[in-house]
Parts: sequence; structure tokens; C-alpha cells
Amino acid sequence: MEQQPERRDGRSFPERKGQKRKLEEGEAAVEDREISTVSTDGGHALLSDVAAQVSVLNSAFSWRESDRAAAKRATQVLAELAKNEDLVNMIVDEGAVPALMTHLQAPPYSDGDLAQKPFEHEVEKGSAFALGLLAIKPEYQKLIVDKGALPHLVNLLKRNKDGSSCRAVNSVIRRAADAITNLAHENSSIKTRVKREGGIPPLVELLEFSDSKVQRAAAGALRTLAFKNDENKNQIVECNALPTLILMLGSEDAAIHYEAVGVIGNLVHSSPNIKKEVLAAGALQPVIGLLSSCCPESQREAALLLGQFASTDSDCKVHIVQRGAVRPLIEMLQSPDVQLKEMSAFALGRLAQDSHNQAGIAHSGGLGPLLKLLDSRNGSLQHNAAFALYGLADNEDNVSDFIRVGGIQKLQDGEFIVQATKDCVSKTLKRLEEKIHGRVLRHLLYLMRISEKSIQRRVALALAHLCSPEDQRTIFIDDNGLELLLGLLGSTNIKQQLDGAAALYKLANKSMALSPVDAAPPSPTQRVYLGEQYVNNATLSDVTFLVEGRTFYAHRICLLASSDAFRAMFDGGYREKDARDIEIPNIKWEVFELMMRFIYTGSVDITIEIAQDLLRAADQYLLEGLKRLCEYTIAQDITLENIGNMYELSEAFHAMSLRQACILFILEHFDKLSSKPWQNQLVQRTIPEIREYFCRALTKSTTNLQSLRL
Repeated sequence: MEQQPERRDGRSFPERKGQKRKLEEGEAAVEDREISTVSTDGGHALLSDVAAQVSVLNSAFSWRESDRAAAKRATQVLAELAKNEDLVNMIVDEGAVPALMTHLQAPPYSDGDLAQKPFEHEVEKGSAFALGLLAIKPEYQKLIVDKGALPHLVNLLKRNKDGSSCRAVNSVIRRAADAITNLAHENSSIKTRVKREGGIPPLVELLEFSDSKVQRAAAGALRTLAFKNDENKNQIVECNALPTLILMLGSEDAAIHYEAVGVIGNLVHSSPNIKKEVLAAGALQPVIGLLSSCCPESQREAALLLGQFASTDSDCKVHIVQRGAVRPLIEMLQSPDVQLKEMSAFALGRLAQDSHNQAGIAHSGGLGPLLKLLDSRNGSLQHNAAFALYGLADNEDNVSDFIRVGGIQKLQDGEFIVQATKDCVSKTLKRLEEKIHGRVLRHLLYLMRISEKSIQRRVALALAHLCSPEDQRTIFIDDNGLELLLGLLGSTNIKQQLDGAAALYKLANKSMALSPVDAAPPSPTQRVYLGEQYVNNATLSDVTFLVEGRTFYAHRICLLASSDAFRAMFDGGYREKDARDIEIPNIKWEVFELMMRFIYTGSVDITIEIAQDLLRAADQYLLEGLKRLCEYTIAQDITLENIGNMYELSEAFHAMSLRQACILFILEHFDKLSSKPWQNQLVQRTIPEIREYFCRALTKSTTNLQSLRL
């Protein structure tokens, strides 16, 4: 049910573009402005320019000052062009990769060269910069590495080893680290090759470099190399990177602590042993501190990392909360940054698997923001919020707050994007339902009595959906919950009407489950069924009816036992008492025949075409069993268009079963009926009947339940 957010391999593609922009800044700004006049208009001119720069690189590999100056400018021109990704293919096709590769190392030094080395480090820096930009395109990563770039780039990482420390040295190291980052991005085999070439130890050493930009570049490379590569992770830890990385978490430079927390995150991802080492090294508090950083990227990474820490064991979950993580995480839920909200919801979801944390998160105000995130159209964010709410619902101390802030309606009404979220929400509602008893129920009933009206209604709505059947009478009859729901049904606010109707329909279904309605009530007199063979049979007939001019043979003994109407006809002071032939006005032959067939057999097939006429006849002759069968048949034909007429029919013939069916239909299809102009009048008219129905149904269901227990 839980979905862990995808951790990133160093920089995501947009972030890598951001890195390119960073590379344009700094000490190369003046030189970049000098070559910014390179025209990007016209394919032929560009092609010629690229070819010319490649030619210079191929012919200027020496310490002569003119060659070094030409090579430096050529690397800068190619780098400037490579910033436009549309030109990268052309640059590679013209042979720039091997040419740039040559200049990743210093030219051979001969006795005739000057003691001073012109543009020392700067040509190598430009070459590394250009190759790093070409590596933005994944299809060129392998090409560059296969040409032998990695050993040279690793050597550049060690340029400070000769004791020289200057701006040029710092720059070449940084460009080499950035190039390794781009080459290894989402490329597992190249990550492994960097390790084999010895690239990880110098990168770890550079974390302590005096230049902050170098630290940042080294951390960025390690972050990429650690992603989903267990061998690299282990070597980074073996090189004792953790103490320095943890110190970097407290840096005032946002770029440094962002890269540091990213490295640690990739190290612990799917690596329980490293996670334990990171915690043992003291990372927990600095990571929690980053939740309050002014850098959203660091906040996001810290929240994700805390979520990973929280999966270690229950103690760690508690320690994270004790050290102050909950409030900043809740504040992050309300950020405009979608990813920040996603990661904080993920962390809170992991923390909410501990019972004490569940109460603490809710008490600190986490419920409302998490419920609000269910409205998100971002599937991952929505799911992380749903999972966190699932955790909070496990603590009965939170149930009343869940209901008080409208959480049940949020869960029921939400439009959830993925099936996993729908399943999670369903389990959350089930979890809440299981807790509606004992002190939780008492607290809710208390709220339903003394709170402001809006909260009383929320409680009544929630209990209609969640309470157990045996508590329905207490909640809705004894404690007035039914009147709260009926008040919603009679509201002028359509949303309140819909909520009230849905709750009443749910309540009706629960009560009917315990109080099944019989197909027909027991007859007040003992039935006598003569059987099918005596229907309209002259044998032993002692009375005949004239219906539409036709004779129908009947038997008084059967009729006397069928209903009070026939008993009064034959035993009372009516003129039919001694009559042999009795005329039946206003009833069609086929209707009368079906009525008599029911009297003789106790059953009859009723079609919808004849059901209403037969209902009138059954009502006239007080045949309750037949009347209920007619009501059942008519109820199957209730539609949005005829519901008003059907309800009037039920009133006209005191057809209780049909009226009940109309009430349930109105409640079930309330949303569709709301568009009808006569809907409000119909609802107002039926509210008294709805009240009477529920008073009867809930009282009966409780009585039935008690008798079942006995």
C-alpha cells in the first residue's frame, strides 16, 4: 500500500540544466563574454566553426604559448556551442570528443619549452567543461568514456596534490567532478568504471577541500555514483566520507548541504546496514535541522531521508519525533512546492506507523493539511497523504478529530487517481469504523450534543456510515442523530442535502440487514386455499360474481377466510349476504381473475402493466398479501421520471412497502433527482415519512438484534 518516492540519480534532467547554468558563472565569465559573439545562425557557418576548433585542438597540443592560447579558446568556443543541446550532435560528429580528450592532460614537456607553463590547468579545465556538456546527452556518455576520458578526469581530481592551490586548480578539479557526474548519470556501467579507475577516493578527499564549489562538485559526483550501486556505496563509506558529509549538512551554503543530504540519501537507499552506520555517525539531528532550511531542495531531501530512517525500527520513529521533526514537516505540507509536500507526507506516513507518533502528529495539526492534500491532482502526493492518514486512523485518540474536521467526507468524496490510493482510503475508513465503540463513541455522542451545529452534523454523517447496527438506535433515536440528518436533507444547500441523503441511505441499508421486510404481513385470519383447480369452477360453487357481464364462480368458505372485506360482505348486513349473483363494478375481468387466483392459491404472477389496477382491487378488498406483491412489482418500475407519481400512489392506497421503496429510491438517487425542478418539493413532502420510516426501522432492528442474541 505504501509507495516510496523515487530517489534521484544525482540531478534530474532539469537540475542538470541548472548545473550548466552554474558552470557559466564564476571565473570564466569574462572569457565566456569574449566568445559569446560566436554566431549560432546558419548551419554551414556553425559546421565550419566547429571543424575549425577541432582542427586547432588536433594541432595545438604543446606548451608553446600560442598553441596553449589557441587550445584554450577552442575549448571555450566548443563549450559555448555545447550549451545549446541542439548543436551537440554536430559537435560530436565533427570529431570533438577525441580532440577534447587529448587536452584533458598536460602536453609533454621538453627541454626547449619555457620554464613557465602558459595557461596551466586552463586548457584541461575547458576540455573537461566541454566534455561534461556533451555528456548531457545519454547517447554520448559511453562514447566519451570508451575514448578514455575517465583516467584523465580522475587525474584532474588530484591536481592539488602537487601543492599548488590557486583558482585555476580549483576550477579544473570542479570541472572534472562535474564531467564525471554527467557521464555517470543514470548509467550503471559507467558508475562502476569510475570506481575501477579509482575515482571515488579523491572525490571523498575533495569533500574537505577549502573551496566550497569544489566540495559541492565532489558531493554531486558522489551522489550520482552512489545511486543504486552497492559497490560504490560501500567504497564511499569505507573511505570515511560519512563524518564529513554529516558536517556538510550544517553548512551555511545551501548548495553544499543540499548535495550532502543527497549523497547520504542515496547511500542509505535500499541499504539497511549503511543506514545504521549513518545514524550511528550522528546524522539524525542535522537532517532534522534541514527541515527548517531556506533551501526547498534540502528540505525535500531531508524529509525523504527521514522517511527512510523511520523505516529502520520503531525507536527511530520515536526519536525523529522527539527531536522536533513533526512541526516542520507539517508546515512543509502547506508549501506551494508540490515535491516538498510529497516528501513531507511520505515522512509523516512512515512516522505514523508508531501509535504514539500517530497521536502526536494529529495533535500538532497534521490532520487538516493531510486531508487537504487528497484534493491534489498529483498521484504520488495524493497517495502519500492517504497513507499517512491511514496511519493516523490507527489510533483511537485521533478518531474524533478525524470526524470533527470533516475527514470522513473527504475520504468518501475524494477523486483518487490510482487504485492503490483508493484501496488505502477504503482501508482507512474500515480502520475508523472498527474504532466506533466504547469511549470513542461516547466522545462522539458528546460532540453531537454540545458542539456547534456544523460539527454535530459531521458527527451524525460519519456515524451513519461507520457505526455498528446495534448502536444505531442510541445514536439516531435516543441522541437525536436522525434529526441532524433530516435537517441536512431539508437544507437549501445542495451539498448538505446530498450528504444527508447518502448518510440516510447507508443507515437504511444497515437497518434492513438486521430487519428484513417480509414479502407480506401475516393475515389476521387463517387462510384457506382451495387450490388452482377451483378457480372459476362451478363445482361446489355457492356464489357467482358478474364482472364486465361475465360470470365468475366462487366459494364462500374461501372468500370468508381471505379478508375482512369479504367477511363483512357475507356475514354483515350487506345486501350481498344472501345474494347468489353479485355484480362487481369498476374492476376489469383480468384484474378480478388475478385477485381471485391469489385468494384460491396464495400466489400469482403480476406484470407491471396490471400491477396498479390490481393494487387498487387488493386495497378495496383488504387483501394485504396481494397488495404487498403488487407494491413489490410496482417498486421495480420506479424511475427518476415517475418517482413523484409513485409516491402519490403509495399515499393514495396506504401502500407502506411501496412508500418505503420510494423513500429509499429518493435517498439513493438524490444526486440525479437534484436536477429536477420538483425535487425540493418532493423531498420536503417526504421528510415526515422518512422520519417515521427510520424511527420504525431503527427501533425494529435493535429489537431484532436483541432477540437474536437471546
